[in-house]
Formats: sequence, C-alpha cells, structure tokens
Amino acid sequence: MNKLSLSSRRILTVAILLVLVGQACTLSLFETPAIPGSSTPIPVDVVSSPTPQAMAQTNFVVTIPEPLQANETLAIAIMDEVTGLSLNATQFPMSARDSLTYTAVLPLPFNSLVKYRYVRRGASQVLEDTNSSAAIRYRMHLIAGPSEVQDIVSDWGDKSYTRPTGTILGQVFNSDTGSTLPNLLVSAGGQQFITDSLGRFELIGLPIGTQNLVAYSLDGMYQTFEQGATVAAGSTTVVDLRVKPAQIVSVTFTVTVPETTVPGVPVRIAGNILQLGNTFADLQGGISTNTDRMPVLSLQADGRYSATLGLPIGAHIQYKYTLGDGFWNAEHKADGQWNLREFVVPAQDLAVQDSVETWSSGDSAPILFEVAVPSVTPPGDIVYMQFNTFGWMEPIPMWPLGNNRWAYKLYSPLNVLGSFSYRYCRNGQCGSADDGDTVGAAPSGRQASTSILSQDIQDTVNTWKWFENPEPVTLVGSSITARASGFNAGIEFQSSYRPNWSYYAPQAFANIQALGANITVLTPSWTYTSVSPLQFAQIPGQDPMWIDSAIMISQARALGLNVALFPTPNFPASSSTFWLGAPRDAQWWLTWFTRYRAFAINYADLASQTGSQTLILGGDWIAPALPNGKLPDGNPSNPPADVEAQWKSIIADVRTHFKGQILWALPYTKSSLETPLNFLQDVDGLYLLWSASLSSNPSATKTDYSNEAGRLLDNEVAPLASLLSKPLILAVAYPSAAGSANGCVADGKGGCLDWTALDQPSDISSVSLSLQTQADIYEAILTAVNSRPWISGFISRGYYLPAALQDKSASIHSKPAADILWYWYPRMLGIVK
Repeated sequence: MNKLSLSSRRILTVAILLVLVGQACTLSLFETPAIPGSSTPIPVDVVSSPTPQAMAQTNFVVTIPEPLQANETLAIAIMDEVTGLSLNATQFPMSARDSLTYTAVLPLPFNSLVKYRYVRRGASQVLEDTNSSAAIRYRMHLIAGPSEVQDIVSDWGDKSYTRPTGTILGQVFNSDTGSTLPNLLVSAGGQQFITDSLGRFELIGLPIGTQNLVAYSLDGMYQTFEQGATVAAGSTTVVDLRVKPAQIVSVTFTVTVPETTVPGVPVRIAGNILQLGNTFADLQGGISTNTDRMPVLSLQADGRYSATLGLPIGAHIQYKYTLGDGFWNAEHKADGQWNLREFVVPAQDLAVQDSVETWSSGDSAPILFEVAVPSVTPPGDIVYMQFNTFGWMEPIPMWPLGNNRWAYKLYSPLNVLGSFSYRYCRNGQCGSADDGDTVGAAPSGRQASTSILSQDIQDTVNTWKWFENPEPVTLVGSSITARASGFNAGIEFQSSYRPNWSYYAPQAFANIQALGANITVLTPSWTYTSVSPLQFAQIPGQDPMWIDSAIMISQARALGLNVALFPTPNFPASSSTFWLGAPRDAQWWLTWFTRYRAFAINYADLASQTGSQTLILGGDWIAPALPNGKLPDGNPSNPPADVEAQWKSIIADVRTHFKGQILWALPYTKSSLETPLNFLQDVDGLYLLWSASLSSNPSATKTDYSNEAGRLLDNEVAPLASLLSKPLILAVAYPSAAGSANGCVADGKGGCLDWTALDQPSDISSVSLSLQTQADIYEAILTAVNSRPWISGFISRGYYLPAALQDKSASIHSKPAADILWYWYPRMLGIVK
C-alpha cells in the first residue's frame, strides 16, 4: 500500500502543477489589465539568461546499412522539440571512418538531454526510420560528461533492409520505493515506448548489437537513466531500470517584453517538458507543443511578466517565450533567428530574468487580424486562428475584445510566409467547429500576404459550421418514476482524443453536471500500430497520457460526478480491417491476450489510484476474441481453446488491482445475447451497448419507438439480466441522422454505417442531419426504461468533449437530445420531484 500511495502522491503533485500552468488568460485586448500585488520574495539564486553552460565533447559514432552514393553525405540533426522537430533542426556533417561508419564530435551542455537523429543528404534529405518503416522522432543521450555514443541505423525512409533483429523488454521502477512507474518514455534505436502502470515497455525489431537505452521522465519528475543494452538476433533482452525521483524547487521566470507587444495579451512559456506544453506528439504542421497546455505569465506592476513553477531538480529545460506556440509568435534573436533558451534546474530555488529581443523575424511588418463572430457563439467558447504554410498547423487562441469580437496580432515568422492561408474555428477544433466559409480538413482558407507595411485585416464569420442556428426543443412533461439508489444517469465521451481536448474538460464536466447526470464515462485508449507483429501501446497525441486521464478524473470528481473508465483501442484503419488482417494463429492469440491483459490492468491501476468507481471491460470490437468468436465477415475467428479461461483469468487479475465495480460492455445483438459467456458471472454487471433498430417506418412516432424498445428489452434483454442476476446499464448511441431509428444510417453503398463513422471530424455528405430524430429516440427509450425497474442505468454515448456542435454524430452536446436528458435525469435520480 505504501508504494501505491507514494506513486499516487507524485501523480497528484504533477496533476496540480499541470492544471495550474494550463489556465489561459481571458484578458480584453487594448484594455489596461489589473496589476496583481507583489509579495515579499524569498532569497533565491538569480540568473540572467542565457547563462553560459559548461560543454562536454560527445563523439557520435553511427553504422549505416549500406555505403552512401557518390553524391551523398551523412549528417546528425540535433532536434528542437520546442519549435518543432521538422522546423528548426541543426545539422552537423559527419566524417567517414569507413564505408559504413561515420563520426561527429559535438560540444554539448553538461547534464543536458540531447535529442537527435541521422539524415542522409543527397538530391533530397532522407531521414532514418525503424525496421518496420516507422518514422524515428529522435534518439536521446544524456550528456553526463565527455562520452562516445554508438548507434546503428536500421533503415532509411526510402529503403528497406532485411537484417537480424531482436527485442528489449523490461520494467521501470522507482529506485527509492521499488514501485513501478507509468508514463515514462523509454527509447532505444530511435524507437519509443510509454510505460504502462506496471512500468513495462517493449522495443521490438531492433538491429543486433549494443543499443543505447534511455528512460526519460516526460515531466522531469524522475532522473534520466541511460545504459547500453545488447540485442541478439531473434532474442529478447530483459532489463529492469531503476530511476531516482527528483525533488521540486521553485523557479520564477521574469521576462521583459518588447515595447511593440500589445498590452495585456497572454505571454506563455513553451518548453520541452509536459509542464511547458510539450505533448511529445507529432501535431499538425510538425510541431509538438500545444498553446493550451503552456503556463501563462502574469503581468507585474513594473510591466514585466512573471510566473513561478515547481520544476524538478536536475531537469534539462529548453524553453522560449511566446504569444502563440513554439513556432507562431515565438521570440526571436535580433538577427531573426529562433531563440531557444536552456538550463538545468539547480538544487535550490531559482529566479530567471530574461528579456525578449523581438517577436518579429525579417522585414515584414506585423499583421493584426480582427474578426466578428456570430451572436450564437457560446459565451464560454474561445475563437482560434489556424495558419497554413506547408500544411495546416495547430490552432492558436485569439484575444477577446468583447461583443463577439476577437483579435490576434501575428508578428512571426513572417519572413518565411509570403502569401499564406488562415481560418477561424471554435475551441481549437479546426476541422470540426469551423467558420462556415472554411470547413473541413483541407479548405483553401482565407488569404493573406506579408508586407513591409503594417496591416489590419478585418473579417466576419457569418456562421459556424454545425452551430448555424441552434435548435431549441419543446419539452413535453412526463410522469417519471424516481429510481432506486445506485441508478446511473450519465454521459460517455467520444473515444477519440487530441491533446488540447483536456483544456476543455472542466467545461464539459460542468455541462454534464448541469444535465443532472451523476456519472461520466471516460474512454482512454491505446493504439494498435501493427497487426503482425502485434504492437499495442499508448501513442502520444492519439491516446491520453496517464497524467491527462488522472487530471480529468480529478476534475469530474470535484464536481461530484462518479467516474467510470471504459478503455477503448484505436485502430490505424478500423477494427474490421484489424481482425481480418490478423494471423490469428496460436502465438498471435497468446500475444493478443497478453497485450489486452496489460491494457486492462493499466486502467485498473489508474482507476484505483484516482478513486474512480467503475471499470468497464469488453466492447463491440472484441467479439472475435470471445468464445465462438466471429470475424466481421461472419467467418469463425478461431480463438484459442482456452478462451473462456483467458477471460476469467484477466478479470481475476484486474480485481487484484481494482476493488471497485467491474462491468462488461456487451453489444446488443441477437448473437451476443444468446451466446453463453460463462465469464460474465465474474463481473459485477453489464454495460449494454444499444443502437437497436426501433422502426423501419419513416413515419413512425415516438410511441412506436418506445413500444419497440420495450418489446426488445422484455423479450431479448430481460432474460439475460435475469439469468445473470446482475445490474444492467443501457448505454445508448444514436446519431443525429436520418435512418438512425432504423439502426442503420445508410452508407450510400447498400450497407450501414457504424455509428462512430459520424464522429468528428468526419462528415459524410450523403447522410442527412436530423436533430429531432435523435431527440425523439432518446425520449422514447427513456420512456421504456421508466417502466422497467430492473434496468440500473442509462448512459448517452459519444459525447464530443471540446465544443458544442449540432452535427450528425451521436454526441448530444448542446443538441435537443441534451434537453431531453436535462428533463429526465434529475427526475429519475429523485433530485426533482
């Protein structure tokens, strides 16, 4: 228990830090902001940045798979993750030792963590990749003193090689307590893996030889660990890594900004750790930092900006000041070059005093964008700008003027733009919550050009896509029976994820609470990146990090909501493609169950450490792995003979990690209800995934829907509930689309769309929007549930967290169906009589 408690405390500490630094300013532009009172400072070391750092000579030695061509050279690229991996790398030429071995000696700062990769330069530049042709973000090396690093390039992006490979498998532990550590980045050979709750990692397909193995804490809360690991052909090298926790000191950043800075606008710090906005993901346009996750500095009485952060001793910090992100409106040196600052956090509190030379780069003058947005824009929304240079990049929050007007002054990097595109969107969800004139993933956008003269571009957003004219709903009073204690009335989130979604989670939870719900179902994920060999793990940017999920759970519980976790996988294409392409031989199935067990235990541990009440296993995607499993095409999936025992064992393992309620998510299909699953006796209840057909008649009424729902519940669901004698929660998903009541939204090809096919950012033009249909279905099913006391809960699935959209998806966020729930939920829970 002590080990778990210590780990939980460290998670809570980082969660508090991340919540505090992620709060955005909502200052009105051009108004004089209030100046906070100053407090008496404690004695600290005062450092004026940049401070010269001692350098260590580091010799990089790399072996490449085949000799270079006559017109080719080799370089090592030192990466800048704060600006963007593809945007500001510094390349150094390497010298040939022989036809396959190259070296470069670089002076690098003591105690820094260098991120780098190799580049083949010829007619074009080709980056190295892994044996499975996956891109290498970067390798890592801790500069503890003069050293030699030996690397092996496995593949180039334009070529593949067949060579012997092996695997490194292991766990990471806290060296002081012995507890296992989640959310650490383990890297070797350019491959990266985020550890799960048991500290486990697996790096497969590594070239044979000695690999540089690094364990790195994304938030700096543990000291970086590095050692060599020998990889043998066809073998697995098992290693245990023990990392030491770091203590926290206060670091106060104080910065003087140029006189050209618009008064009162938010000044942020972009940096290389989680607390400074690094997502460790490949975001749009090649950047990794996200504005919404960065700390915002406070304006001081003397006109400078300041923020005090708790940072771990020994952490290598790279950072810059910005009015946008690490690329847009970030600080520059006087000569126009990027300014990336760095230091290593000392063992005592520190005061860093900086001065931004300029926000601009080149001769182009800043451009002021002003936009008027529709009056229906929700009052809590933030308007963002998105720029397109070499592709659409991450959206940047604008500055509020009041009266539905917003502004943003673009200073840099205008020297690289010329003509460029831009657009507006709500809550950073460009591609979903769009300006009606620039809709979708790849619009042409509005056009602008740089100039040596200042510009003031004034725009108007006439309509927001999917929020053109929000429809009200007429509520009809019903006689609603208050349910027994323990009834669940809640909302399940859409299973996709983007790093800036977590910023809008508190608002989403407040909206859910306002509906009268008593539970929210979070859907954290891992991603299948390969079918064979099977690879299933957390991918930054696609899956929420452990700490992100922990913060969201804390936010929900702070509002009095119970929390259920429903772990859900991501697939490169679809679950159908995954299963049909899987080998499904004995070894593959053994690996699949091992991976799913780790997945389930990871979220059991998260649920336990965060006080979540419920864990939901299973799901509709999992049917081929069940007894008598069938593939999406109807053929047998041939699961192993011990499949029932496998599931019973997984549930038993999960119970050793989580003492709360365990539900099994069972899709409502005739076959799933009729197929006996003995292991269901081992769970605490059913989470029935319901998208049943309620009528094929386009003229059907709410009464027709309700009668059919009642018939299905009585004839097909009640017998299973009675047999198991366990609680059953109805989890409902119906898109706001024509055909939804039929259980079949037409795909235009004679088939039916999966309900998740209409989740944002997708839109299928052949599908007709029908908000009223969804509202009618909800009212009808709730009416059926009202007269069946054996149903223990009602959950609305597919809630789109970051923005209110009246789109075709199953989300009820700000749709008429939400008004139905607002009426029903408090009465079902006995809050309103």
